Amino acid sequence: MAKSFACKDIGMSCGFKARAESEKELMMKIADHAKKAHKMEQIDDATMSKVKAAIKEA
Repeated sequence: MAKSFACKDIGMSCGFKARAESEKELMMKIADHAKKAHKMEQIDDATMSKVKAAIKEA
């Protein structure tokens, strides 16, 4: 089943939303967005926990 994520679900003010067929594919999209839009070269453990908790079945 597809997965989805939105930055607003972890308290970020941007409008980024992503959807993918697997969590692995979704995480690649999230990491790319975090790097480009939020200047995060690496997602720290606390943020990663929030991201994983915010992933939903789409």
